[in-house]
Amino acid sequence: MRGTPSCAGDPAPVTGHGGPARPPDARARQAAEHARLAAAARRWGLARAPLTPPAPPARKPVITPRDGFEVDGQEEDGLPPVFTTIPTRHKVVFLTIDDGAEKDPAFLRMMSELKVPYTAFLSDYLVKEDYGYFRRMQAQGVTLNNHTLTHPYLPGLSYEEQKDEICGMQAVIKKQFGKAPTVFRPPYGNYNGDTLRAARTCGIKYAPIWDEEVFVDHWEYRDWDRRLHPGDIVLTHFRGRDDWNGTMVDDMRRFLDKVTREGYAVARLEDYL
Repeated sequence: MRGTPSCAGDPAPVTGHGGPARPPDARARQAAEHARLAAAARRWGLARAPLTPPAPPARKPVITPRDGFEVDGQEEDGLPPVFTTIPTRHKVVFLTIDDGAEKDPAFLRMMSELKVPYTAFLSDYLVKEDYGYFRRMQAQGVTLNNHTLTHPYLPGLSYEEQKDEICGMQAVIKKQFGKAPTVFRPPYGNYNGDTLRAARTCGIKYAPIWDEEVFVDHWEYRDWDRRLHPGDIVLTHFRGRDDWNGTMVDDMRRFLDKVTREGYAVARLEDYL
């Protein structure tokens, strides 16, 4: 039995080669995205495309201070933990970038095209000349966290001075970027009990530092084995040719080539907190 003829002016649906296009299935979309990432990796000079991280954990891991990194009253006062690694069995690492001195637009393009997540820890004295750069970063899904107003050696300050540095930066981030963070990194990774008490008062829940640091021309390691481990937090800085023998793109190329070669994906820190 024939179907009902189409209304005048409406084309009759047909099947086969001339029929309406079907949306690509998941496998086709995955293949297209893999090809896009491979092309982006070649464009940015990487040996291969970065690996895709697993889905964020349904249940967040329990974050505790690294052994030996506690302060007096850590547990009793509910102070933010200082840690260098996230508990996970997955081969993921977390990229964190400090300060805010270099504002390289090529870096933003690179990380966006490669879909590499990272977390920024900002100091106001370095970012205030161009908040717009970091708003563009935030629009790409990057979380902007607290690294104090002026990047001082915090243990050398009084409790009130430390509180001014940390709470002051909380206020700047809220005003400029819409929301005060709950994550704080003490400058140089140095802190004492007053630091963590002040941070807690300012609304901070976590104080991650790092297990490895990557520079444009080398890596440095906290642990004796000089290796990456699942869940490690990696530090680098917003720096360019004024400070290094290379650009932030060069720095990211070194970082990504190593972690990818060793079978690690880069995951988003906040997804695990």
